[in-house]
Amino acid sequence: VQLQASGGGLVQAGDSLRLSCAASGLTFSRFVMGWFRQAPGKEREFVASISTSGNNRNYADSVRYRFIISRDNAKNSVYLQMNSLKSEDTAVYYCARKWGGSDWAFGGQGTQVTVSS
Repeated sequence: VQLQASGGGLVQAGDSLRLSCAASGLTFSRFVMGWFRQAPGKEREFVASISTSGNNRNYADSVRYRFIISRDNAKNSVYLQMNSLKSEDTAVYYCARKWGGSDWAFGGQGTQVTVSS
């Protein structure tokens, strides 16, 4: 299984970015998908998740109302629209698939997001 994240970059505080994750090697539409991030010196943390149909979404409190997760099952892709970016959003962002009920599996390199203040 490969989960390839892309779309990161260097932006200023208040700007927007859209991350993409292309999945391969799995039946994408059967999996809950999520985004996580890891800032320097910190543990990886949950950002957002989306149900198989896309009807249910969950967000970390720190990104709620600023970030939007979406998916396109026809394209085997999940997205993260990030608005009103803050310096504390600086991190490497990873996408993941949920398995076994409560665990997450990661399958590729993340994408770096750097927000300058």
